[in-house]
Amino acid sequence: MKNQLATRWIAVVVTGLMCGALNAANDRPNVLLICSDDMRPQLHCYGDPTVQSPNIDRLAARGTLFNRSYVQQALCSPSRISMLSGRYPTTTQILNIGPTLRSTMPDITTVPQYFKTHGYDCRSFGKVYHVGIDDDASWSVPAWHSKKPRYGAAGQRALVARRKEYAQKGITPPPKGKGAIFYAGPAFEATKLGDDELLDGDTTVHGIEQLREYAKIPEQPFFLAVGFSNPHVPWVAPKKYFDMYDCGSLSLAKNEFLPKGAPPFAATSGADFLWYGNVQSGPLTETFKRECLQGYLAAISYVDAQVGRLLDALDNTGLAENTIVVFWTDHGYYMGEHTWWGAKHNNYEGATRNAMIIALPNQEASGQMTDALVQSVDIGPTLVDLCGLPTNANFEGRSLKPLIEDPMESVNDAAFSWYPKRGYLGVAMRSDRWRFVRWTKKGKPTQYELYDQQNDPQNDVNVFGEKQHAAEVEKLKEQLENRFPIEEGR
Repeated sequence: MKNQLATRWIAVVVTGLMCGALNAANDRPNVLLICSDDMRPQLHCYGDPTVQSPNIDRLAARGTLFNRSYVQQALCSPSRISMLSGRYPTTTQILNIGPTLRSTMPDITTVPQYFKTHGYDCRSFGKVYHVGIDDDASWSVPAWHSKKPRYGAAGQRALVARRKEYAQKGITPPPKGKGAIFYAGPAFEATKLGDDELLDGDTTVHGIEQLREYAKIPEQPFFLAVGFSNPHVPWVAPKKYFDMYDCGSLSLAKNEFLPKGAPPFAATSGADFLWYGNVQSGPLTETFKRECLQGYLAAISYVDAQVGRLLDALDNTGLAENTIVVFWTDHGYYMGEHTWWGAKHNNYEGATRNAMIIALPNQEASGQMTDALVQSVDIGPTLVDLCGLPTNANFEGRSLKPLIEDPMESVNDAAFSWYPKRGYLGVAMRSDRWRFVRWTKKGKPTQYELYDQQNDPQNDVNVFGEKQHAAEVEKLKEQLENRFPIEEGR
């Protein structure tokens, strides 16, 4: 790895001298982007007293926590592509898992690619783009993925047994196609394996190794992305993380019902959870629900420990003195709310609100929380601004630097998210008080949802159509139409 990096550095120097891209490169901050899958903002630093997340909490203590951060789609691949490209899903035209970014925008320059063109060494470890849907042009070398298992020994045995059962019965497990058999495993497992014997721990090991290599060449600015697969179901972590939580004392959701008054097609989420091998076929028992919660929280704490190891490596190598750290999760998640488990797949608050923290070296206004509305597409412009690179007008977000300097500032009047549902395309606009959703489908009347985030933060009741909100609805319609007009043919 050392020789590869040295060779890359020589090539960058030559290129930089030719095009002037490396002026004062060693003065530019490095970037460490840490991504976590399916982690809603259920962390101690976000106000949850149950969750043990000391390492993410200490990152928040030295940076800025964005309390109202929203992804552009509550689905792994489109969300990641949107964040890493700095474009809305309606620009990338990727609203499903499968298509690569270059299939719709072959000449696009992504956020890490933009850093690469300005002299940065850019690398990816783990789940940054969706696994199998990467973008080689974004990185200086191809993305690295661990070959360590996602399950522990018991989970792997259960997976093999269920595969045999499917084969004997001639069952094709959902979803049909590549990788479908993975869902035959259990939804959670407290394994005897150690951190580094599992996929996320191994990703951490290699991320730390890369940081140590960077420390040997301080002249080389870097953009390093490290992505963790937890706490996406299956929730697999060493047993010590499960032991942090008393299963019997965990509180269940109080709104185990669908959003009232919502269009039936909109009030749905993914069925992924039901595919896992140990999920009960009938209604889930309270005991099983609490076991799921324990597994989810254990997976969060496992990721938190890996974040701590990366932060320690920054401190131990001296890189912390010149490295911006971003912690970002790809969307929200449901753990029993609205009857949905291990799910997202919609335009509601619980699916689209994510966790995001940005910490600068020796940040003056540190340890602060901002309630300003921010979006994942803002990350690219923010990093470009903080690192002193030329502004890229093609990025569709806005720099959050003003919020880092003063958490009471504002940069967005709304945040936007999309989701396709049964032929409809829904766009949600999250304003300071309201969640306003517009659903369009060719040949069908436009449908709307309206949720009062002040009095109904979990979107339990659709109040669109109530007379007292008529004037507000007209304002919201106009605001959304001015920003994102209804597409022709919809």
